[in-house]
Amino acid sequence: MTNVHGRTKVVIGGIPVERLSAGEWCEQLLSDWRAIGSGQGRPKVVTTANGQVVSLFATDPVYRKAVLAADHVAADGMSVVKASRWRGREAIPERVSTTDWFHDAARAASEHGLKFYMIGATEEANQRAVARVREMYPKLQVVGRRNGYFKDEEIPAIAEQVAASGADVLWLAVGNPRQVVVAHRFKTLLPRVTWVRTCGGLFDFLAGERARAPLFLQKAGLEWAWRAALEPRRLLWRYLTTNVHSTYLMAFRSGRAT
Repeated sequence: MTNVHGRTKVVIGGIPVERLSAGEWCEQLLSDWRAIGSGQGRPKVVTTANGQVVSLFATDPVYRKAVLAADHVAADGMSVVKASRWRGREAIPERVSTTDWFHDAARAASEHGLKFYMIGATEEANQRAVARVREMYPKLQVVGRRNGYFKDEEIPAIAEQVAASGADVLWLAVGNPRQVVVAHRFKTLLPRVTWVRTCGGLFDFLAGERARAPLFLQKAGLEWAWRAALEPRRLLWRYLTTNVHSTYLMAFRSGRAT
Protein backbone atom coordinates (compact mmCIF):
# COMPACT_ATOMS: atom_id res chain seq x y z
CA MET A 1 0.00 0.00 0.00
CA THR A 2 1.24 3.47 -0.85
CA ASN A 3 0.07 6.90 0.19
CA VAL A 4 -0.29 10.08 -1.86
CA HIS A 5 3.36 10.95 -1.30
CA GLY A 6 4.70 7.46 -1.97
CA ARG A 7 6.52 7.44 1.35
CA THR A 8 7.69 4.31 3.08
CA LYS A 9 6.32 3.30 6.44
CA VAL A 10 8.31 2.72 9.58
CA VAL A 11 7.56 -0.25 11.83
CA ILE A 12 7.10 0.74 15.46
CA GLY A 13 6.59 -2.09 17.93
CA GLY A 14 5.60 -4.30 15.02
CA ILE A 15 3.05 -1.83 13.58
CA PRO A 16 3.64 -0.26 10.14
CA VAL A 17 3.08 3.47 10.72
CA GLU A 18 2.93 5.96 7.88
CA ARG A 19 5.33 8.89 7.79
CA LEU A 20 2.87 11.71 7.15
CA SER A 21 2.38 15.14 8.67
CA ALA A 22 -1.06 16.42 9.71
CA GLY A 23 -1.41 18.33 6.44
CA GLU A 24 -0.41 15.29 4.42
CA TRP A 25 -3.03 13.20 6.20
CA CYS A 26 -5.62 15.72 5.00
CA GLU A 27 -4.27 15.33 1.47
CA GLN A 28 -4.53 11.55 1.84
CA LEU A 29 -8.17 11.81 2.95
CA LEU A 30 -9.06 14.06 0.02
CA SER A 31 -7.21 11.81 -2.42
CA ASP A 32 -9.06 8.74 -1.18
CA TRP A 33 -12.37 10.63 -1.27
CA ARG A 34 -11.84 11.67 -4.89
CA ALA A 35 -10.93 8.09 -5.79
CA ILE A 36 -14.21 6.85 -4.30
CA GLY A 37 -16.10 9.54 -6.22
CA SER A 38 -14.49 8.54 -9.50
CA GLY A 39 -15.21 4.86 -8.95
CA GLN A 40 -11.51 4.05 -8.68
CA GLY A 41 -11.26 3.82 -4.89
CA ARG A 42 -12.51 1.65 -2.08
CA PRO A 43 -13.42 2.22 1.58
CA LYS A 44 -10.52 2.23 4.00
CA VAL A 45 -10.03 1.59 7.69
CA VAL A 46 -7.78 4.24 9.20
CA THR A 47 -6.48 3.89 12.73
CA THR A 48 -3.65 5.15 14.94
CA ALA A 49 -0.73 3.93 17.03
CA ASN A 50 0.36 4.99 20.51
CA GLY A 51 1.84 3.23 23.52
CA GLN A 52 -1.38 1.49 24.52
CA VAL A 53 -1.93 0.33 20.94
CA VAL A 54 1.60 -1.10 20.72
CA SER A 55 1.05 -3.04 23.95
CA LEU A 56 -2.35 -4.38 22.88
CA PHE A 57 -0.94 -5.27 19.47
CA ALA A 58 1.61 -7.56 21.11
CA THR A 59 -0.82 -9.30 23.46
CA ASP A 60 -4.16 -9.55 21.61
CA PRO A 61 -4.01 -11.65 18.40
CA VAL A 62 -7.45 -10.55 17.17
CA TYR A 63 -6.54 -6.90 17.62
CA ARG A 64 -3.15 -7.45 15.99
CA LYS A 65 -4.77 -8.94 12.91
CA ALA A 66 -7.21 -6.01 12.69
CA VAL A 67 -4.44 -3.40 12.97
CA LEU A 68 -2.32 -5.13 10.32
CA ALA A 69 -5.36 -5.20 8.03
CA ALA A 70 -5.92 -1.44 8.40
CA ASP A 71 -5.30 0.62 5.27
CA HIS A 72 -3.58 3.52 7.05
CA VAL A 73 -2.02 3.90 10.51
CA ALA A 74 -1.12 7.34 11.89
CA ALA A 75 1.21 8.21 14.77
CA ASP A 76 -1.15 9.33 17.53
CA GLY A 77 1.39 9.02 20.35
CA MET A 78 4.55 11.06 20.87
CA SER A 79 6.30 7.88 22.00
CA VAL A 80 5.75 6.45 18.51
CA VAL A 81 7.29 9.54 16.90
CA LYS A 82 10.29 9.40 19.24
CA ALA A 83 10.79 5.71 18.53
CA SER A 84 10.80 6.45 14.79
CA ARG A 85 13.62 8.94 15.28
CA TRP A 86 15.89 6.05 16.12
CA ARG A 87 15.59 5.27 12.40
CA GLY A 88 17.17 8.55 11.36
CA ARG A 89 15.93 9.63 7.94
CA GLU A 90 12.87 7.39 8.28
CA ALA A 91 11.48 9.38 11.22
CA ILE A 92 7.79 10.25 11.35
CA PRO A 93 7.68 14.05 10.87
CA GLU A 94 5.29 14.82 13.72
CA ARG A 95 2.71 13.46 16.09
CA VAL A 96 -0.76 13.51 14.55
CA SER A 97 -3.04 13.31 17.56
CA THR A 98 -6.59 12.39 16.61
CA THR A 99 -7.91 14.98 19.05
CA ASP A 100 -6.05 17.70 17.14
CA TRP A 101 -6.26 16.27 13.64
CA PHE A 102 -10.05 16.04 13.76
CA HIS A 103 -10.10 19.82 13.44
CA ASP A 104 -7.79 19.73 10.41
CA ALA A 105 -10.11 17.16 8.85
CA ALA A 106 -13.20 19.22 9.72
CA ARG A 107 -11.76 22.30 8.03
CA ALA A 108 -10.83 20.31 4.92
CA ALA A 109 -14.25 18.66 4.84
CA SER A 110 -15.98 22.04 5.20
CA GLU A 111 -14.03 23.39 2.24
CA HIS A 112 -14.45 20.41 -0.06
CA GLY A 113 -17.88 19.10 0.95
CA LEU A 114 -17.12 15.84 2.72
CA LYS A 115 -19.81 14.56 5.07
CA PHE A 116 -19.15 13.21 8.57
CA TYR A 117 -21.05 10.59 10.60
CA MET A 118 -20.07 10.36 14.27
CA ILE A 119 -20.50 7.20 16.36
CA GLY A 120 -19.18 6.92 19.90
CA ALA A 121 -19.23 7.86 23.59
CA THR A 122 -22.37 8.09 25.71
CA GLU A 123 -25.54 9.56 24.27
CA GLU A 124 -25.07 12.77 26.23
CA ALA A 125 -21.41 13.20 25.31
CA ASN A 126 -22.14 12.39 21.68
CA GLN A 127 -24.89 14.99 21.52
CA ARG A 128 -22.67 17.65 23.07
CA ALA A 129 -19.73 16.78 20.85
CA VAL A 130 -21.77 17.00 17.67
CA ALA A 131 -23.41 20.24 18.78
CA ARG A 132 -19.99 21.71 19.49
CA VAL A 133 -18.62 20.57 16.12
CA ARG A 134 -21.55 22.14 14.30
CA GLU A 135 -20.98 25.35 16.23
CA MET A 136 -17.26 25.45 15.40
CA TYR A 137 -17.69 24.43 11.75
CA PRO A 138 -21.05 25.70 10.48
CA LYS A 139 -20.27 24.64 6.89
CA LEU A 140 -19.39 21.09 7.89
CA GLN A 141 -22.03 18.51 7.06
CA VAL A 142 -22.48 16.19 10.04
CA VAL A 143 -25.12 13.93 8.52
CA GLY A 144 -25.66 11.53 11.40
CA ARG A 145 -24.63 10.47 14.88
CA ARG A 146 -25.27 7.91 17.58
CA ASN A 147 -23.72 6.75 20.85
CA GLY A 148 -21.09 4.03 20.95
CA TYR A 149 -23.09 1.47 22.90
CA PHE A 150 -24.30 -1.22 20.55
CA LYS A 151 -23.97 -4.96 20.07
CA ASP A 152 -22.22 -6.56 17.14
CA GLU A 153 -25.51 -7.84 15.78
CA GLU A 154 -26.69 -4.23 15.46
CA ILE A 155 -23.86 -3.26 13.11
CA PRO A 156 -25.70 -4.08 9.82
CA ALA A 157 -28.68 -1.91 10.79
CA ILE A 158 -26.39 0.94 11.87
CA ALA A 159 -24.43 0.61 8.63
CA GLU A 160 -27.67 1.01 6.68
CA GLN A 161 -28.28 4.30 8.46
CA VAL A 162 -24.74 5.48 7.74
CA ALA A 163 -25.05 4.52 4.07
CA ALA A 164 -28.41 6.28 3.74
CA SER A 165 -26.90 9.47 5.14
CA GLY A 166 -24.36 9.73 2.32
CA ALA A 167 -21.49 10.02 4.80
CA ASP A 168 -17.92 10.11 3.49
CA VAL A 169 -16.12 9.65 6.82
CA LEU A 170 -17.42 7.51 9.67
CA TRP A 171 -15.76 8.55 12.93
CA LEU A 172 -15.87 5.51 15.21
CA ALA A 173 -15.09 5.80 18.92
CA VAL A 174 -15.90 2.61 20.80
CA GLY A 175 -12.54 2.01 22.47
CA ASN A 176 -9.62 -0.32 21.87
CA PRO A 177 -9.32 -3.13 21.13
CA ARG A 178 -12.91 -3.37 19.83
CA GLN A 179 -13.03 -0.32 17.60
CA VAL A 180 -10.53 -1.50 14.98
CA VAL A 181 -12.28 -4.88 14.68
CA VAL A 182 -15.67 -3.15 14.38
CA ALA A 183 -14.24 -0.69 11.84
CA HIS A 184 -13.52 -3.58 9.47
CA ARG A 185 -17.12 -4.78 9.86
CA PHE A 186 -18.41 -1.37 8.87
CA LYS A 187 -15.97 -1.14 5.97
CA THR A 188 -17.41 -4.25 4.34
CA LEU A 189 -20.94 -2.84 4.64
CA LEU A 190 -20.23 0.71 3.43
CA PRO A 191 -18.92 0.66 -0.16
CA ARG A 192 -19.38 4.43 -0.63
CA VAL A 193 -17.72 5.59 2.58
CA THR A 194 -14.17 6.86 2.08
CA TRP A 195 -12.80 6.21 5.58
CA VAL A 196 -13.90 4.43 8.71
CA ARG A 197 -11.71 6.39 11.10
CA THR A 198 -11.19 5.12 14.66
CA CYS A 199 -10.97 7.94 17.17
CA GLY A 200 -10.88 6.60 20.75
CA GLY A 201 -11.80 9.27 23.29
CA LEU A 202 -12.24 12.08 20.74
CA PHE A 203 -15.90 12.78 21.53
CA ASP A 204 -15.23 13.27 25.23
CA PHE A 205 -12.71 15.98 24.35
CA LEU A 206 -15.05 17.59 21.82
CA ALA A 207 -17.84 17.55 24.40
CA GLY A 208 -15.61 19.23 26.98
CA GLU A 209 -15.68 16.27 29.36
CA ARG A 210 -11.89 15.89 29.27
CA ALA A 211 -9.14 18.51 29.14
CA ARG A 212 -6.01 18.33 27.02
CA ALA A 213 -2.62 18.42 28.68
CA PRO A 214 -0.57 21.63 28.43
CA LEU A 215 1.29 21.83 25.15
CA PHE A 216 4.73 21.40 26.72
CA LEU A 217 3.61 18.05 28.21
CA GLN A 218 2.21 16.95 24.87
CA LYS A 219 5.49 17.75 23.11
CA ALA A 220 7.46 15.93 25.81
CA GLY A 221 5.31 12.83 25.34
CA LEU A 222 3.84 13.14 28.84
CA GLU A 223 0.18 13.65 28.05
CA TRP A 224 -0.43 10.21 29.51
CA ALA A 225 0.81 11.49 32.90
CA TRP A 226 -1.61 14.41 32.74
CA ARG A 227 -4.52 12.10 32.01
CA ALA A 228 -3.46 9.67 34.72
CA ALA A 229 -3.33 12.53 37.23
CA LEU A 230 -6.88 13.54 36.30
CA GLU A 231 -8.25 9.99 36.43
CA PRO A 232 -5.85 7.96 38.60
CA ARG A 233 -8.24 5.13 39.45
CA ARG A 234 -9.08 4.46 35.82
CA LEU A 235 -5.80 5.23 34.07
CA LEU A 236 -2.76 5.20 36.37
CA TRP A 237 -2.18 1.45 36.55
CA ARG A 238 -3.00 1.00 32.87
CA TYR A 239 -0.47 3.61 31.80
CA LEU A 240 2.24 2.40 34.17
CA THR A 241 2.00 -1.15 32.85
CA THR A 242 1.45 -0.41 29.15
CA ASN A 243 4.16 2.26 29.05
CA VAL A 244 6.84 -0.12 30.28
CA HIS A 245 5.66 -2.86 27.92
CA SER A 246 5.34 -0.58 24.88
CA THR A 247 8.73 1.05 25.49
CA TYR A 248 10.38 -2.38 25.38
CA LEU A 249 8.47 -3.30 22.22
CA MET A 250 9.29 -0.03 20.47
CA ALA A 251 12.96 -0.47 21.32
CA PHE A 252 13.27 -4.03 20.04
CA ARG A 253 10.51 -4.44 17.45
CA SER A 254 10.96 -1.39 15.26
CA GLY A 255 12.53 -0.90 11.86
CA ARG A 256 11.79 -0.09 8.25
CA ALA A 257 8.62 -1.51 6.70
CA THR A 258 9.09 -3.88 3.80
